[in-house]
Amino acid sequence: MDRIAIFIDGGYLNKILKNEFNSADIDYGKLAATVAHGKEILRTYYYNCPPYQGPRPTPNQKKLRDSATTFFTSLSRLPRFEVRLGKLAYRGMNDKGRPIFQQKRVDIMFGVDLVSMAATKQISNAAIISGDSDFVPAVHAAKNHGVLVALWHGSMSSTHQELWDECDDRYQITQELIDSIIL
Repeated sequence: MDRIAIFIDGGYLNKILKNEFNSADIDYGKLAATVAHGKEILRTYYYNCPPYQGPRPTPNQKKLRDSATTFFTSLSRLPRFEVRLGKLAYRGMNDKGRPIFQQKRVDIMFGVDLVSMAATKQISNAAIISGDSDFVPAVHAAKNHGVLVALWHGSMSSTHQELWDECDDRYQITQELIDSIIL
């Protein structure tokens, strides 16, 4: 068996697309095919949170939520894609008067899915698009089950060194790659 599952930390990918690639609009199907390196794709998982909506949503909050829902729906309709959504929790205001939000459930869903697929031998390979050290224990567990884990990441400043060190293979997301999958 040479089958791969792809795990995309949507918040991370959005951040590097914005900060490193001028908010490039990409084809997620092409991204998955590129990351798979010719292996059969079991599934591509995309993890994120819908934008925050308060108890009395503003027109802007409604517009952002509707746009995100459209995007998540279009992703879920791609072959072998699954969207997993957490919740965005409001945590007050910072010292500059800006709201503070925190993702809930996203990292744990990502980690549970990775370890579950590794433990049940559904995959031989995993590709993760992230930079978050919260995934180190899940990567370690997947490797202990015989899964080869490849990290796809933005610049080293956007990638936690512990995660980089834990993965078997590492690929930086470059302008050349973005140009090959741009819409």
